[in-house]
Amino acid sequence: MPSLTRDEAQARASLIDVESMEVELDLTTSTSTFESETQIVFRADAAEPTFVDLKAVDVHEVELNDEALDPATVVDGRLPITPQQGRNTLAVRATMPFSNDGQGLHRSVDPEDHGEYLYGHLFLDAAPKVFACFDQPDLKAPYTVSVKAPEEWIVTGNGDPTHEGHGIWRLATTKPLSTYFVTVCAGPYVSQRDTWRGPDGQVVPLVLHARASLAAELEAQAPQMFEVTRQCMSYFHELFGIDYPFGEYHQIFVPEFNAGAMENPGCVTFRDQYVFQGAITREGLLTRSNTIAHEMAHMWFGDLVTPVWWDDLWLNESFAEYMAHRACVGATEFTEAWVDFGVGRKPWGYAAERSPSTHPVAGSPAPDGDTALQNFDGISYAKGASALRQLIEWMGDEAFIAGVRDHLTTHSYGNATLADFLGSMESASGRDVQGWAAAWLETAGLDRISVELTTRTDADGIEVIDTAAVLREQPTEVAGQPVEPADRPHALSIAGWTDGDRAWSVEVELDADRVEVPELAGRPVPRLVVPNAADTTWATAVLDEESLAALPAQLPQVEDPATRAMLWAALFDAVADGGADPRHLVRTFAAAFPVENDASVLAISGGITARVVRTMVPAAERDTQLEVLAAAGRERMRSAEAGTSEAWLGARVVATCSTDAEELRAWARGEDLPQGLETDDEFRWFAVKRLAQLGGLDGELELMGEHDRSLAGQLSGLMARASQPDAESKAWAWEQLAGRDSGRSNYERNNLAQGFWASGGPELLTPYVERYLTEVPGLSGVVGEDALARVAQLAFPLAVPTQATADAVDAVLAGDAVSPAVRRSMVDQRSVLGEVLRSQQRYGA
Repeated sequence: MPSLTRDEAQARASLIDVESMEVELDLTTSTSTFESETQIVFRADAAEPTFVDLKAVDVHEVELNDEALDPATVVDGRLPITPQQGRNTLAVRATMPFSNDGQGLHRSVDPEDHGEYLYGHLFLDAAPKVFACFDQPDLKAPYTVSVKAPEEWIVTGNGDPTHEGHGIWRLATTKPLSTYFVTVCAGPYVSQRDTWRGPDGQVVPLVLHARASLAAELEAQAPQMFEVTRQCMSYFHELFGIDYPFGEYHQIFVPEFNAGAMENPGCVTFRDQYVFQGAITREGLLTRSNTIAHEMAHMWFGDLVTPVWWDDLWLNESFAEYMAHRACVGATEFTEAWVDFGVGRKPWGYAAERSPSTHPVAGSPAPDGDTALQNFDGISYAKGASALRQLIEWMGDEAFIAGVRDHLTTHSYGNATLADFLGSMESASGRDVQGWAAAWLETAGLDRISVELTTRTDADGIEVIDTAAVLREQPTEVAGQPVEPADRPHALSIAGWTDGDRAWSVEVELDADRVEVPELAGRPVPRLVVPNAADTTWATAVLDEESLAALPAQLPQVEDPATRAMLWAALFDAVADGGADPRHLVRTFAAAFPVENDASVLAISGGITARVVRTMVPAAERDTQLEVLAAAGRERMRSAEAGTSEAWLGARVVATCSTDAEELRAWARGEDLPQGLETDDEFRWFAVKRLAQLGGLDGELELMGEHDRSLAGQLSGLMARASQPDAESKAWAWEQLAGRDSGRSNYERNNLAQGFWASGGPELLTPYVERYLTEVPGLSGVVGEDALARVAQLAFPLAVPTQATADAVDAVLAGDAVSPAVRRSMVDQRSVLGEVLRSQQRYGA
């Protein structure tokens, strides 16, 4: 089906103004389809042809101003109409498809109790799979939705829900919403309730929902989630000076969700892995709390004020990303949130910057919806949030918040552009924000920042600094194309550390390619020289050779967690760029992990380091290096207090990296489990999956399958089965993953993909390179583009890192046979493959 273009959207918006949307859904007729009736009241400036978006299984009736239209005129998801000038009413009755790919109205059956759960996820262009509409973000309208569902179900959505009996639910008419924000969730969900009371007397009912099989976990974890929800609502209410605008505030944890969460006004949907079923680490709580804060920030920035078109997506995501971390630090117990950002979110964005698919934060070309979807990445989130931090350093926080308030007030319930936002910022600050934006928001690429020292020996024979300068290296080429220097100013600090002592720290305004730091003259030369020490700017921090070599000894002694997070990110970048041997990362991990006490640094450094070993370390050394990681995990278990986040995160590294089959077998069978993990099935599955990778299963897969019949257990079982290094397992897994008729859901395909490439030698895996290049793109149309992008990423053959693989991928990318979503995933993963090949060439294959 054709993707809506910006030109088409502009033309339609100049003709149409939607007054109201009424939607009736009947969810009781089938397990594969549902009935949808839509009435759209709209005004047209002229009697000119246009179209309505509708992606139905069958269109039964269409009436425009009480005149019947031929349903057969719907082609490629578009219903052509010619309205009369003035007020019009369009009525459409159709049968719509349930999905199993996380787009549209997704249907999932809980294998634990066979309960059937539905949720609507209409981002970016899935609304026409649920109801007829003018599907673009700038044609907002109030929605009145009614739903018929089985009597034992509950129904919720954007408007406050009322059960009228006999399975009939009515949702209160909403404020004006973009189509992609509309949701309906239905099923035998269980609920927890609370209230937020504002200082001005506003009362907002708060509701949490989850699958019935998660009832005990939801009840136990609800107090913490409600506390964070109240804290963030109070924080944003005061910061923005605008009441929360969307009635009740529902947060619903749904199965098989493609993203972390979605900011549907009044009814936020979350992936239900956030209702933790095992041991709950500090890092897990922080991540969930940050996601709660992120989605709530969207209620104002994104929902109350929405971009006109997808090229301003960053106005949604960069802002929410920044505000979530700010709120966690300012309003909750998670004052370490910026550390988590530095070690987790920024490496994601830096990787996106290294890829040929890099793009500016703002104003990135988005000629159609499919193209826009590809820019929903670490640049729009992490780089954009970092740019906002720099904007605040440049213009001051008071002016920034004044500009935000003006923007939200001026455009409430409407749409806005980058120019609108910058206008509010300029009015509030009195500064040339457009010039700042041109450097930070409207150019792609990543500056490299380093510290240059010259030294001398003083009269006491001590080596001291003679001269010091901070250097900014601007990219001259981005994505293979020459670029003019962006001249981004950076507000940052540099620091020196020696054996755990901060020798010095200096704030620097880096507004040129070289800035002298005379105040460091005569200071001791440290063992570790740290650019961007407080991790406040967006740039590659380049460590000098001596500092890089000193990391295994010095990083564990650095007391400042933000600096440690930045150093980990710098080391990840150095490995990816070919500036550091991946074995050096392993050595640093072995020294630093056993003494690390920040849960985010523990969790993320463990995950990224293991991924580097599995992709960049030569195959012959891989298990040896993984065992080094496992040894560090065991040491962290020993050094930590039993039953703490530190001990559990150490144990997870062991369970995912160990080569000791007997150690893994005991845990997989529920024996000798670490304290606090005795009932953690996810941990046992880690051991089962690692045993599978080693080819060491001896009934553990069947044992765990019988023990854990949950949705999470079912998915882990698929991954474990696909992880076995034998031809029969691989053939089965590939057919389930890439087969057009396998019927597998988005989550099932993702887990199969991860397991498939986790084991096996070249002779087993190489034949699947060509199959990937033909069969995964062939899923387009079977799997929605949003879900398919993730499948294409996870199924990419990084496990066969040869030039032949690279050449085969390049040949496919040179053509036009793959969809935009698959292409973007291939381009990004091809970039990673290039990094692997470069590392192999430099450090030994």
